[in-house]
Amino acid sequence: MAQLVLVPTPIGNLEDISERALRILADCDVLFAEDTRSAMRLLSALNLPSKSIFSFHLNNEHQVLQTAVERIANCQLAAFITDAGTPGISDPGFLLVRACIEKNLNVECLPGPVAFVPALVVSGLPCDRFRFEGFLPHKKGRETRFKSIAESDVTTVMYESPHRLLKTLSQIITFCGGERAISISREISKKFEETVRGSAEEVERHFLQHKPKGEFVVVISGKDHPNKAATNNSTEDT
Repeated sequence: MAQLVLVPTPIGNLEDISERALRILADCDVLFAEDTRSAMRLLSALNLPSKSIFSFHLNNEHQVLQTAVERIANCQLAAFITDAGTPGISDPGFLLVRACIEKNLNVECLPGPVAFVPALVVSGLPCDRFRFEGFLPHKKGRETRFKSIAESDVTTVMYESPHRLLKTLSQIITFCGGERAISISREISKKFEETVRGSAEEVERHFLQHKPKGEFVVVISGKDHPNKAATNNSTEDT
């Protein structure tokens, strides 16, 4: 029976790839990728055999969806990877999964790297219940989402780019208050991985003094969490 396997790929350290993921990538008949060039570099770095790779990304997924499903239906094993992390988590993948399910094709997702989980766990903030926001909209609906985050009684996790981080910190202070406990992790699983913890105002001061670089995960405490943030404000793996 035809099968689509979503394969998480390393978000930093290549050693994070699983043996099962390596086997799927080596054995698959068809490989779909968010960026074919990145996929070829990954296969080479992992010493895996080269193969035909088909493009499937946010800008073409509607146009190529039907063709992709037909390719999957006509093979034994198809795999899908994004540039880094788990497909479907703030990355392409949802449309392809849904379409395959509608065609009664078998879909499986391997466990593996995803940026928000380690950032949440090391934040020191409650993680028994949380909300994941992904990337907030740049304009329309952004303030509404922040107002909702401000009133949430559970920890919120979101992604942010380096050039928008200071704006996001300013908005956290505006809507949630400067004393709201937060934790920001960047470059997870990479050489310069770093986590900065403290109140929103303290963390903002840090990044005003240190230019934001890399990819960021922002963790925001719920409104009823004690406002005193973790005392270990910064950790860095160099």
